[in-house]
Amino acid sequence: MILSDKKIMEAIENGQIVIEPFLRECLGTNSYDVHLGKWLATYNDPILDARKHNQITHFQIPEEGLVLQPGTLYLGVTEEYTETHNSVPFLEGKSSVGRLGIDIHATAGKGDVGFCNTWTLEISCTQPVRIYAGMPIGQLIYFLVDGEIERYYNAKGDAKYNQRTEKPVESMMWKNRF
Repeated sequence: MILSDKKIMEAIENGQIVIEPFLRECLGTNSYDVHLGKWLATYNDPILDARKHNQITHFQIPEEGLVLQPGTLYLGVTEEYTETHNSVPFLEGKSSVGRLGIDIHATAGKGDVGFCNTWTLEISCTQPVRIYAGMPIGQLIYFLVDGEIERYYNAKGDAKYNQRTEKPVESMMWKNRF
């Protein structure tokens, strides 16, 4: 079941969902709009290796915006820090962003119950497009969980993305054993 605007507000009021900063005008009928933070990153090497720690370089989006180029993976971050303690958050792109040819995630649209952080975005584009810090970039949709949770994400010792950050975080695939 997807939470409605009223249910999202109830969850915020009782601390089951945290959104910082929270702006009432960003709450839609059944979602909450999130915004692109000022930090982006790109990988340093042209060939990525799933078994190695691929390094990234962070940079800020200038006030005049930044033109994204096709064929480059940009890691972005939401302005909003979120916590979800009773539902599964899904991050989806806004249709207006998609209509500009921008994808905001390659595969990681679902968060875990207990995820407490900003969202790293996996941004790509189909043609050059100028983006700006603070622009609406996506929407969070919340699905209720049926049943008790045994291990919340923020309590897992092996969770790779628990450290609070204002910058995008590179892949931690290299921490897996395979």
